[in-house]
Amino acid sequence: MAKADLIAGLDMGSGRLTCIIGAPEPKTGRIRVLGGASVPCRGISAGGVVNIFETKCAVEQVLSNAEAAAGGVTVPGVFLGVRGTHLQSFNNKGALNIARTDREITTEDVHAVVANATAIPISSDREILHVLPQSFSLDRQHGVPNPVGMEGTILEVDVHIVTASRMHLNSLVKSVTCAGFEVIEIVYGLLATGEQLVTPEEKDLGTLLVDLGGQSLSIGVFTEGGLRYSSEVGIGADFITRDLAMGLHTSIATAERLKIAHGIAHSSLLNGDKEIEFHRVDGRTVNKVKTSTMMSFTLPRVEEIFCVVAEDLRKSSYAELVNPGGLILTGGGSMMQGMAFAAEDILGLQTRIGMAHPEQVVGDDKWFTPAYATAMGLLTYANSSRWGAGGSHRNSSKKPAWLRHLISFLKDLL
Repeated sequence: MAKADLIAGLDMGSGRLTCIIGAPEPKTGRIRVLGGASVPCRGISAGGVVNIFETKCAVEQVLSNAEAAAGGVTVPGVFLGVRGTHLQSFNNKGALNIARTDREITTEDVHAVVANATAIPISSDREILHVLPQSFSLDRQHGVPNPVGMEGTILEVDVHIVTASRMHLNSLVKSVTCAGFEVIEIVYGLLATGEQLVTPEEKDLGTLLVDLGGQSLSIGVFTEGGLRYSSEVGIGADFITRDLAMGLHTSIATAERLKIAHGIAHSSLLNGDKEIEFHRVDGRTVNKVKTSTMMSFTLPRVEEIFCVVAEDLRKSSYAELVNPGGLILTGGGSMMQGMAFAAEDILGLQTRIGMAHPEQVVGDDKWFTPAYATAMGLLTYANSSRWGAGGSHRNSSKKPAWLRHLISFLKDLL
């Protein structure tokens, strides 16, 4: 298989790196997953690099493992998924007066009105990662999905803009390039995950997407066909692990194993109060703990996480719009038993655990878990003709990624 046919999605999450390698199937349009890997990384905290050397080593390891799992292939570069509180997003509007005698809207007009919406003051230490057109208006008529070919005098657009810390992005890219790989494109992880997990119907109805990572969580509201709100919060599933480790006087690694194997996030799932053996922090002393005691350490933090989501959603002013589609919960933190039940109780939303959709990607079932959802989404993002990811490198002299995607989006309107 030629290198050019390979797509690698690298999710540089909060405390863990996850990589999936795939290749498009020309006949079906889907992506076949060839292999993947996941490794812990102490060089990243809440989506930001805190140690370049450790992060570089983790990148080398996860990509080497993924290439081996994919049959010994060599990937040319990666689509890099990023997250963390350094990412900020907001909505903006743009308007364009059509002064020509011929009032017919062209793709150039649409391009110009989106450019107007993007002409905002931004500090030198930040850069625009994505500009997502949400909807167009023509002569005050709202909800126009495709204004090209229509006639009017005032064209308006609503856009969702995602910005990132230039310093954080540079550190992430440097970690990858020092490991010997090129960054083809930087992608907001929540956006890639949404493309994979949220169906077109759910985007229209109104749906909340929550990606629960180790040290951060990503919140996105989809309604009227697109992403209307996104937010990054510095709390995640590793906080549950740390609470358990402190309560049981054991190591973080042991607490993580206990959480995954025996942790329960909702009291209704407690079926018998069995005793579980574990080693204390010294690695030698053996203790026992009941499941109910473990719950007393984990449940308060689970409740706090979803209360944070509820408060963030309330402040967004989109809370009433997500009821029809409910909540899609994904990320490695969502795999703890009972997380969906806890989310339903606290948020009052019908909840499902989000995993990659078989209509877009195919492969071994072991890759279809919430932990790999963002890496899977990066494959979908890279393969999507809508986004037109053509392999342009971040540091090249070509147009910025968001502008190339916008041009591709406009071509699809024709």
